[in-house]
Amino acid sequence: MKETDRSTAGGDAAPRSADAPVVTGKEAGRVAFAAFVGTALEWYDYFLFGTAAALVFNRLFFTSLDSTAATLAAFATFGVGFAARPIGAVAFGWLGDRMGRRPALLITVVAIGAATGLIGFLPGYASIGLAAPALLVLLRLLQGVAVGGEWGGAVTLAVEHAPPGKRGRYAALPQIGSPVGTLMSSGAFALVLLLPDDSFDAWGWRLPFLAAFPMLGIAVYVRRRIEESPLFDAMLDDDDRAKVPALEVFRRAWRPLLVAMASALLGIGGFYLLTTFMISYGADTLGLSRSLMVDATLVAAAVEILVILAMGRLAERLGPDRVTLWGGVVGALVAFPLFWLVETENPVVVVLAVTAGIGVVSIAYAVTGALLTELFPARLRYSGVALAYNLAGALTGFLPAIATALLDAGDGSSWPVALLLAGISLITAFGGLAARRMRVTDNVVSA
Repeated sequence: MKETDRSTAGGDAAPRSADAPVVTGKEAGRVAFAAFVGTALEWYDYFLFGTAAALVFNRLFFTSLDSTAATLAAFATFGVGFAARPIGAVAFGWLGDRMGRRPALLITVVAIGAATGLIGFLPGYASIGLAAPALLVLLRLLQGVAVGGEWGGAVTLAVEHAPPGKRGRYAALPQIGSPVGTLMSSGAFALVLLLPDDSFDAWGWRLPFLAAFPMLGIAVYVRRRIEESPLFDAMLDDDDRAKVPALEVFRRAWRPLLVAMASALLGIGGFYLLTTFMISYGADTLGLSRSLMVDATLVAAAVEILVILAMGRLAERLGPDRVTLWGGVVGALVAFPLFWLVETENPVVVVLAVTAGIGVVSIAYAVTGALLTELFPARLRYSGVALAYNLAGALTGFLPAIATALLDAGDGSSWPVALLLAGISLITAFGGLAARRMRVTDNVVSA
């Protein structure tokens, strides 16, 4: 399998060989939809945990601690899942680059769905003591390992089925799984928050987690019907698979790995600052209602879908590197104003601020799949994309906890958190700038 350096933004100007794998728009759409279904479940499960960490786990699983310490412990549990993701990236990256993208994605979606559903059965601290948070951490670790292989495989499969020059739109479809997952998880919590407080604490919070089981059945059904990547099939024919893909990424593709990590920081870390941390900040520090903060993420998620679709198409014209660059710049510019607007405590302004903030971080996130897959050759792609995305996730997964500590150290002042958001925005802007010279193209043709 030969890859050539890409010199154009659209990426479809490289020469093709006569025996290149053939891709079709029809199959690309079907595979991208299957990738979307799986990532929607993935992010539903993952965001559900983040919302519960802000609203439930601090009170029911860490009841022996004071308020601030309990929130920090809950967010630390949330961050544990991110720390486990690189392990999943290595394991499922090996499976995806050696055995196939499709079997890896079937295993990941089952693991994350099962772990999430089981959280709904966990007794609290009052029932089993320290075993409650221990089991919560264990299931969060399983979630993290599974997610470590899920997203990288989903975007890899979607991109490798996409026709040249149209990868931006198909790579954006798995990204829509994020706002759809947010809508489902926030919507589920918005509904159960309508229950009386006693009912919510006793059993209401469990219902969104238990809903993961029927959703898992749908995701498995859809995923089983998709075809293997034509590029992977070609690698089998040529016997061009890496023996230890992760090791080869670190040895031969460490520069693209670092650039890919930088490019992904804002889409991951910025999002969790503006959802998981912001819910806690609004409810616990500013005294705003929990329902208002959850509703704000619902509105933001709906807007995020539109931003992702628009940026996916724009990436086909300008290149995902330029979209990432400007997304990072805008993120740095709006970091402080976003917190100032939330601090007005005006419900309408709060919703608009959260929506605008998530819309801004989604500019870079929308094209993360397209950019990261083009930084690695096909033989290392699953592992390279998964490692980059999840190492970035491991670095940013503790941001809600770090932001909470900064807020406490600053006596409730938000400027250190805004500075943190601006910093990761600029790192992502640098990643977009550096990515332009590293992009590669695949030797495929469109039917």
